[in-house]
Amino acid sequence: MKVTVMGTGYVGLTTGVSLAHLGHQVVCADIDERKIAKLSAGVAPFYEPGLEQMLEMVQEQLEFTTSIKEAVANAEVVFLAVGTPAYPDGSPNLEYLHEAFNQTVRSIKNKTEQTVIVNKSTVPVGTADEFAAIIASEGLADRVVMASNPEFLRQGRALTDTLYPDRIVVGGSEPAVQTLRRLYQPLIDQSFSEPPGMKRPKELAQVPFIAVDIRSAELAKYAANAFLAMKISFINEIANVCDLVGADVTRIARIIGEDPRIGPSFLQAGIGYGGSCFPKDTRALRYIADTNGYDFKLLSAVIEVNNAQKYRLIDKLKQELGALAGKKIAVLGLTFKPGTDDLRDAPSLTIIQELALQEAVVYAHDPVAMEIAKPHLPENVILDANLLNVLSQADAAVLLTEWPEYRTLDPEWLLHTMKRPLLIDGRNAYEESKRDDLEYRGIGLSNKKGEPVTL
Repeated sequence: MKVTVMGTGYVGLTTGVSLAHLGHQVVCADIDERKIAKLSAGVAPFYEPGLEQMLEMVQEQLEFTTSIKEAVANAEVVFLAVGTPAYPDGSPNLEYLHEAFNQTVRSIKNKTEQTVIVNKSTVPVGTADEFAAIIASEGLADRVVMASNPEFLRQGRALTDTLYPDRIVVGGSEPAVQTLRRLYQPLIDQSFSEPPGMKRPKELAQVPFIAVDIRSAELAKYAANAFLAMKISFINEIANVCDLVGADVTRIARIIGEDPRIGPSFLQAGIGYGGSCFPKDTRALRYIADTNGYDFKLLSAVIEVNNAQKYRLIDKLKQELGALAGKKIAVLGLTFKPGTDDLRDAPSLTIIQELALQEAVVYAHDPVAMEIAKPHLPENVILDANLLNVLSQADAAVLLTEWPEYRTLDPEWLLHTMKRPLLIDGRNAYEESKRDDLEYRGIGLSNKKGEPVTL
């Protein structure tokens, strides 16, 4: 099929590359000329494992352009996959989405073939209905239909999540649903060839295709992310209680995670969630509830807990070191999670800002995001690509992103490198077998004596 994807961010580019791998003819459009030039040269505009290799593999099926008119001229399906950043009150900014939609409609006015416009951006409930009304007002309702197709991608695993999804959700009329079913049939049947390095899960034989009304599809993404964020905030609250009573949150997480009604995913205690989805989507869902007259108390608590959780790490540092002024603190990891260079709502930014306010001497390291991070950090933060320089004579190290290079640090090396071998692990990621050699403090982990931790 002939497909156009409007937007080349995480969702748009991943969608375009994956559909091209399935054998569809795909055009990705974006107004950013520099980004399109890079993509045309096979260079990904952001870090995502396997993306550049896939770009090279599908180059005959995939092209890039800044011309919306050319992009949609022959498209059977047009995906809207542009950003919907949050305003301070949590409401999503739909300016870019409206512009992409309006340009698409203008460009297909004279087409006689049917076109399905698919919203893949995360938007308030009713957005697709609003767009459908515009389509009707333009006299295009007989040949242009709207659909909603929310994405459930994890950064760092975006390609595998697209090719091997848990489910495909489509909202819209029967013609739109049938078109998208045909588009996604290779995914549903898992009949496509595995890309190198992206092995198909053994248990995956058929992907559920869930067709619903368009408003339910729009709300589904918010509901999914809010529920996962709730699990994270819940286990962080349990971790905070563990710190006070001397229990171990990892053991508790395993116990409750064995319950099939709960499951183990997203029960890893730490410094809270970040990234482009959870913070934005939880605030947006609360805004949707508020503007429709409902006080979503549980979601408000989830957001409040997450905002406070990152400061627990500062409290642990102060408990060990006292006043932080003049103390060298080595920060390990800046991105909100490993496998991405995304800093949006990363807990590291808040923690480093607080360390700077406390007049600590901050050295920071990240495998992929130091240049990106520089404009977002206080000027006196020292970014260094050499871990030895970052950790040398440090009074403490704080592990904020569970990159493999931090999880496997040699404790003997740390003992000889740091001024004090104090490791505050904000992700409980450092190998358990190595912890006893250091002054190790995690989140919600009982200390060596099994005594409560006073904060």
